[in-house]
Amino acid sequence: MISPIQWLKLSTWELELESTAFATDNRWSNHDMDPTPLRFRTWSSWSYVSYWFSDASNIAVWEVASSMLAIGLSWRQALPAIVVAYCITAVPILLTGTIGTRLRVPFSVLSRSSFGFWFSYFPVITRGIIAMSWFGIQTYNGSECIYQMLKAIWPSVANVPDRIPTSSNTTSVGMMCYLLYWLLQFPFMLLSPQKIRYLFMIKGVIVPFAWLAMVIWAFIKVPPSVGLFSQHATVQGSELSWAWLTALNSALSLYCGYAVNIADFTRYATHERAQYSQAIIIPVAFTLCSFAGLAVTSAGIVLYGSALWDPLQLINQWDNRAAAFFASFAFLLTTIGTNISANALVAANDLTVCFPKYINIQRGQVICAFIGGWAFCPWEVLAKASGFLSFLSGYTIFIGPFVGIMIADYWLVHRGKIDVPAMYQVDGRYRYTFGVNWRALATLVICIAPAMPGLIHSIDPSINVGGIHNLFAIGWIFGFWSAFIVYYVLSTLFPARGTYVEKAVLPDDVTPPSASSDSTDEDLEKLDKSHVAHETVS
Repeated sequence: MISPIQWLKLSTWELELESTAFATDNRWSNHDMDPTPLRFRTWSSWSYVSYWFSDASNIAVWEVASSMLAIGLSWRQALPAIVVAYCITAVPILLTGTIGTRLRVPFSVLSRSSFGFWFSYFPVITRGIIAMSWFGIQTYNGSECIYQMLKAIWPSVANVPDRIPTSSNTTSVGMMCYLLYWLLQFPFMLLSPQKIRYLFMIKGVIVPFAWLAMVIWAFIKVPPSVGLFSQHATVQGSELSWAWLTALNSALSLYCGYAVNIADFTRYATHERAQYSQAIIIPVAFTLCSFAGLAVTSAGIVLYGSALWDPLQLINQWDNRAAAFFASFAFLLTTIGTNISANALVAANDLTVCFPKYINIQRGQVICAFIGGWAFCPWEVLAKASGFLSFLSGYTIFIGPFVGIMIADYWLVHRGKIDVPAMYQVDGRYRYTFGVNWRALATLVICIAPAMPGLIHSIDPSINVGGIHNLFAIGWIFGFWSAFIVYYVLSTLFPARGTYVEKAVLPDDVTPPSASSDSTDEDLEKLDKSHVAHETVS
């Protein structure tokens, strides 16, 4: 038995380097960072269908669609923006997802081939911080579902005296609901990516029916001819055009971040074709769920006199307690699934690459639960830090270039010929120049800088940056395409020849150096030939 004092020693928490590792020691990899072995490749086409139906039916998708009505668009303008946005989203997700099925590595390792071994930590840490921040905010949203469920059972919950100072920006009931949701969510974070897919399947079946019931309720209460179909845009001319582009970018920003780290999930696919279903299911699922948000919000405008684009605020208006309970339960289920897939697992994978000697995916999710859930204090952020929320919403100006660089590097620059074992070697062929691919660095500077004034203006509207702030309205589209083009041009004019290989070196093609203590000299020679070690390429 380990004594309490030993629990305080780092050596107690050190992970063992398993026999599948391509890294020479556990400073650079662990079991969860290694290429996915065959026995863990369990995600079928239906796994991805249920995964995306699960993620599409969440509060954020509803709110983004509904908020389009609040900025002056009618459903006739909003729905095309939604369709176009999610069709665009599906393309980079499919491209980067295919990389994951071929190389079988997570985003945190994959990024080394395009950014360089050390510079890859920049997109990894950036994405990890954002994921933990959103984890706290989504946990707070989940606590509101708990509140509505409790209030539906015991209406007196709304009248519980508040014993917490008002300066804390929360209430006694609010904190109780937050703790209950956090405790309810926590066990699901201990499940492996192979097992969590079953949660997505359950959620993908239950939640869409709940949303369909809400749409039927909306059409019965307010016929479409009176509500949805009777509404018209309240903006015109160039203002309408920029409002439409803003709506498009808002929908893009919601899930475009998945294009960066979708390899964290497609690495578990049974085969490459299994994830092709994403190309169809993403635009279909998100369009249907977004339409539900538009339809119900339109009915709410007629019934309650304002655009209640937060569905929980709309549920709060209902007199039918049973309907309020089950609708809130559906949103509770979808929030748990989305928070784990979009935030907890993402942050865990990123923490794993930062501290592979001590942190695996399970430990990373636990850390995310405490840092994102409690240290971040989301109730404070939601009450005060409107500027920080604007930054979180505007992080697409970083994500777009990240995706553009990764897609251009794999599909055009290296044409799919990547040396997987070399990505685990600190002095391997992907070291570039002192661990930095200067082409990627230059691309980020060139492509992010033009959108920065718009980000600053969104954080503090009192700062006048001129007409350039409109570029921020198309931040993801501009960032992706500009980075895609600039990186390809730089890599063509100044090729990093040391990173090129004649054919892809995949994890199933070679024997890892630690695969067996009885590895022969021929095994080691085969691995040595697969990558150029201890070479710096400019």
